[in-house]
Amino acid sequence: MINDSIQTIPLSSLVLAFIPVVVVLAILYRWSLSYGNAVYAVIRMLVQLLLIGYLLSYIFEAQSQWVVVAVLLMMVFVSSWIALQTVSHNRRRELYKYALYSVALGGGPVLVLMTVAVIGVDPWYQPSQVIPLAGMVFANAMNSVALAVERMESEIERSVDYAEARVIALRAAMIPVINSLFAVGLVSLPGMMTGQILSGVSPLIAARYQIMVMCMVFGSAGITTALFLLMAKRNYCKQSAPHSSV
Repeated sequence: MINDSIQTIPLSSLVLAFIPVVVVLAILYRWSLSYGNAVYAVIRMLVQLLLIGYLLSYIFEAQSQWVVVAVLLMMVFVSSWIALQTVSHNRRRELYKYALYSVALGGGPVLVLMTVAVIGVDPWYQPSQVIPLAGMVFANAMNSVALAVERMESEIERSVDYAEARVIALRAAMIPVINSLFAVGLVSLPGMMTGQILSGVSPLIAARYQIMVMCMVFGSAGITTALFLLMAKRNYCKQSAPHSSV
């Protein structure tokens, strides 16, 4: 029989979760790899999640549409900036507006469709439902744009024509998303489905939600990436001009 509620993890038990982390850090150290960045990443993860836990508790209790809108805007602005971390500071400033517009226009409507039309969130700004789904949408859009930018920059540097480079970049950006579609249910049980099952939801109901999430992720990633590549066409064509004239 399925439990009615998810079991709370005591802090004393949560410490045990760091055992494999310590093992990996020890391997990195023994193999003379740069373990400092990994240590920083683990510490930052811990601090960020603890802080976001307290912040989300406040947001969920506030039930304010303006707070939710502010959080969504912050997600869009931050994810657009992080998506360009593989390029130089000057290039990041040039491309940021395209990343911002594409994430907002590619992820926003998909989020609205899923929350309002598919789930029927009421009220529409219900933070406990809108914010987690928005995180999935904008995070996947961010990752896809990041992959596309990295590939696009490389292809332009090799003097590849914009049209061909765009196809290569879109294909590279979609590989992780498409692979996740192949693997879901066979290799992995994604986060939302696992969380719902652990909290006592029927696996059949959890599967419906996961189908929605996979469609949401695939759609937002593809639309966002395509929009970015189209919006940045003039910039990339201008960038490739000096290479083609050599």
